[in-house]
Amino acid sequence: MSIFSKLFGKKQAEEETPRVGGMEDFMTLIRVYYQAVMASNIGISNINFLPDMAVFKRSLKIPTQNNKLGIAEKSRCKKMLTDIYGLPDTFFKEIDASIKKNVKNINDVKTYLFMFQGFSQDLMMLIGNLMQWKFRMPMVLKKMLRTMTEKTVHDIMNKTSWKDDSVHKTCIAIRKYQHVLGYSEAWMTEYVYNIVLLAKKEPKPKE
Repeated sequence: MSIFSKLFGKKQAEEETPRVGGMEDFMTLIRVYYQAVMASNIGISNINFLPDMAVFKRSLKIPTQNNKLGIAEKSRCKKMLTDIYGLPDTFFKEIDASIKKNVKNINDVKTYLFMFQGFSQDLMMLIGNLMQWKFRMPMVLKKMLRTMTEKTVHDIMNKTSWKDDSVHKTCIAIRKYQHVLGYSEAWMTEYVYNIVLLAKKEPKPKE
């Protein structure tokens, strides 16, 4: 636990009781996984080019495997994401396939990460807009929340008529990102659902 809180503890260190496995940790591990896949795929040798993976590697003292960055880090990160958040193997396979398709050399890294950031931000912003009241559902109704998340993602990717023009424009932007990145609706649902679930678990700030 102490290693984990140190790894993701910029804000946690200031708290009396660090939250291990929260939303911030999830997003950090996702970034580490992306960077590790890129490092192993295209042979990045400068670890400082991958800041999240660098902190992850040094904090957990992960030895470099076969003199190649990314291999051991990817494996450890995947295990943590699976153990802590229960992500299925298909979730990682889609990330691997997306990066393999879009990142051919080191110049593609920033372009891809910038595109994924735009995709993620637009998707979560629209989900927040469309599912506002559903976020207030109690945690015991997790199965229902997942079903509703799946339906909302499906609507974003397929619905053609929206009352709000800004919602329609954001849907179009998300579909363009998705076309390039290649993520399925199932992957998007898994990603969104975990963030929503973790956001609901975050304790409310003290007054």
